[in-house]
Amino acid sequence: MPVLRTLTLSAIVVALSVTLGAQPATPRAAPQTVGLSPSTLAEATALLHRYVEERKIAGAVAAVSRRGTLAYLEAVGVQDLQTRAPMTDRSLFRIYSMTKPVTAVAVMMLHEEGRFALTDPVAKYLPEFGAVRVLSPADGTTREAAAPISIQDLLLHTSGLSHRTSDLYRSASVRSRAHPLAQFIANIVRTPLMEDPGTRYRYSEATTVLGRLVEVWSGKPFDLFMRERVLGPLKMSETGFWVEPQRRARLATVYAPDENVQGGGLAPVEIETVPFTERPALIEGAVGLVSTVPDYVRFAQMLLNKGELDGVRLLRASTVEAMTRNGLSEAVQKARGGAMGWGLANVNVVLNATGMNYPANAGEYGWDGSAGTIFWVDASTEMITVLMTQSSPANPDGLRQRFKTLVHQAIAK
Repeated sequence: MPVLRTLTLSAIVVALSVTLGAQPATPRAAPQTVGLSPSTLAEATALLHRYVEERKIAGAVAAVSRRGTLAYLEAVGVQDLQTRAPMTDRSLFRIYSMTKPVTAVAVMMLHEEGRFALTDPVAKYLPEFGAVRVLSPADGTTREAAAPISIQDLLLHTSGLSHRTSDLYRSASVRSRAHPLAQFIANIVRTPLMEDPGTRYRYSEATTVLGRLVEVWSGKPFDLFMRERVLGPLKMSETGFWVEPQRRARLATVYAPDENVQGGGLAPVEIETVPFTERPALIEGAVGLVSTVPDYVRFAQMLLNKGELDGVRLLRASTVEAMTRNGLSEAVQKARGGAMGWGLANVNVVLNATGMNYPANAGEYGWDGSAGTIFWVDASTEMITVLMTQSSPANPDGLRQRFKTLVHQAIAK
C-alpha cells in the first residue's frame, strides 16, 4: 500500500516558516478556536486518505479557513506515483477554470477605474467582434446577431460563445495554448455564436476574451497586469501561467482511471499539447493559471473580506457584493434552472440551498476546475474551503460533495 504523507495540524504550525518561505501566511489557529470540530475535520482527512488508498486519486491538498483564520490544512498522498514525491502545501496544481474568478477581479478593477461600462459592446474595444454571426442549428446557416455582445455578457456567460471542448470549437481549432491571444480572438470571431447574446447562459471561452480586453484597457500584457495588480498585491507568489524549471518538481501529475489495471488504478494523462511546464503562447484568462492551496485561500479571503486582504484593497466592497450575487436575468436563470445562479465574479451562487446535493447556504459561492480543483466561500459562516487534486474526471466518485459535507458538519458554533 502507498505510503501517505499528512501534514497534521500541529506540524503545520511548526513547519509554517519552512513551507511558505517569505510568503505572508494566513493566520493559523486550532479548529476549535473558530468553532470547528477537530474530530469531524479528521474524518474529512480520513476521506481523502481513503480515496488515495482506493486509487481514485493520487493525492490531494485541502484547506478550511474561518473568520480569517486557517484552521485546517492537510496534504495526503503523492504528487506523482512514479517518483513518489509527497503532496505538500506547496504542491502546484493546474486550477483550470478557477482562473476565471481571478480574471474577473482584474476586469472589475479596471471597471472601477472607469475604463469601460458593463453595457459597452465588446466591439467597441475589439472591433473584430462587430462581425460575429449566429448559427442557425436547423440548417447550419448563419445570421446577424439580434444584439451585440456586451462586457457583462462575457462575465455572465450569456455571450453566445461556446466552450473550448465543444465540437464546434475543436473542429475550428479555436483554442490552442500554442497560439497567442490575438490569434485566439481571430479564431473565435470566425466561429458563429450559438445563440443571440443575452438570451441564454452557456459556459464558454468568454473569460479568455476578457483577458484580451484587460490588455486593451490597461495597455499591458495580461500576465503582467495580473502579476502587478492582482497576484503581487495578494502575495500569491506561487500562482502564474506556467511552471518554471525550478518549480517543476512541485507540479502534481494529472491522473485518470487506468482500465488496464485489474481492480482499479491510475494512469498519468497530459491534457494539453503545450504542457504547463512550458511557457504558453496563449495567456489564458479562462483556464491558464497554476496555483497552490494556500495561495488560493488568500484570493478567496480577499473576496470574503469584500475586496481587501492584509490592508491591501483591490476592489470596493460594493463591487465584490455585486460580483458575488446572481447576475443572470430572471428569464435566463429560469431557462438555466437548478439551485445555482451565476455572478460577475465567474462563480456559481447558491440561490436555493435545499436544491443542492451537499450542505450549503443561500449566497454561498465558488467554482471549480476541470483537472480536480474547487473552492467555496460562505459569508454566512465566514468560511472558505479549498480542495485540490489532479484528476480526470475532475470529481471521482463524488469526492467534492463528500468532502464539503464533512466540512459543513464540522461547524460546531
